[in-house]
Amino acid sequence: MPSAISSDRSKRTQLLGLLILAALIFAVLPLTLGVFRLTLVGKYLTFAFAAVGLVLCWGYGGILSLGQGVFFGLGGYCMAMFLKLEASDPISTKIQSTPGIPDFMDWNQLTALPTFWRPFHSLTLSLIAVLLVPGLLAMIIGFAMFRRRVGGVYFAIITQAIALILTILIVGQQGYTGGINGITDLRTLHGWDIRTDSAKYLLYFANAILLFGTILIARWIISSKLGKLLLALRDREERVRFSGYDVAHFKTFIFTVAAMMSAVGGAMFTLQVGFMSPSFVGIVPSIEMVIFTAVGGRLSVIGAIFGSIIVNWAKSYFSESFPQLWLFLMGGLFISVVMFFPNGLAGIVQRNLNFFHSLRLRLRRISVDRPEAEVEELP
Repeated sequence: MPSAISSDRSKRTQLLGLLILAALIFAVLPLTLGVFRLTLVGKYLTFAFAAVGLVLCWGYGGILSLGQGVFFGLGGYCMAMFLKLEASDPISTKIQSTPGIPDFMDWNQLTALPTFWRPFHSLTLSLIAVLLVPGLLAMIIGFAMFRRRVGGVYFAIITQAIALILTILIVGQQGYTGGINGITDLRTLHGWDIRTDSAKYLLYFANAILLFGTILIARWIISSKLGKLLLALRDREERVRFSGYDVAHFKTFIFTVAAMMSAVGGAMFTLQVGFMSPSFVGIVPSIEMVIFTAVGGRLSVIGAIFGSIIVNWAKSYFSESFPQLWLFLMGGLFISVVMFFPNGLAGIVQRNLNFFHSLRLRLRRISVDRPEAEVEELP
């Protein structure tokens, strides 16, 4: 009975958090911020997709990935390739030695569009690639690692190495990827100018709607039998394996889902910011995504989103005011959260709510017992 009451209270708290987040994103911020600041918040929300994926992967599955930037970047690059090809029509690129190809290819003396770029002429295929390319890579990594029972810190280091390898590959293949500058000068989506203020507002709300769809998917997974199994895998993996479950399949699945969520965030980042570069693929952004999740609460989907907003806002503010100290502040914040608040902001909120609830019950019990005591004292 107490556990059922606690579960109902937790659900009410989560619903309240979801309503507050919805009011903040859909009403308060659009009504109070200008287009520049609102686009900045939209950029913060794209990182929240990766944070939600990490709640499933790390918080519930116990799989610490330090390479979510890989999937975020791949999703962003898939969208950027479509937008770049649309901006590189023969008329717009007629001054190039080879019209009809992206400018960085012409600078690197390529004379034809590479074969793997051609499917990105189609928006439909590009959208499929946003999910399929990172999903397939995550599935291959997961299958290769989890079948060999690689986990814990070893898996984290391997994903970090993959992030470094992909960054080096993108920078080194400048003629095919845009190199260190990335893919820039993205202008239109099927003829719709994404640089106008009205387009930025629409993209902000589209991003928010997709984020809430991601929240619903995450909540559905957590509340299902799979969510309970993920918790069992995190806490007692060997016991789950001896119970007859194929642990590698479940781990690979949730790792792939987290990767695809990150990829959607990367695609929306490209649309809102207007470029994609290897600086969003490597080790640093991947670790920052883990920090967003840890600060917000790795067991709370809503907390992870608030963590993404708060940490990114702090990053923007302090990097402008104290550019030399920001990285130390970020590192200190992560260490402090891990040491003193392991459940993040969501854990602090839940602890305070539990305290006030128990205090209210105690006061109610006192108020009920007092009249009975007064009756007994009457002659």
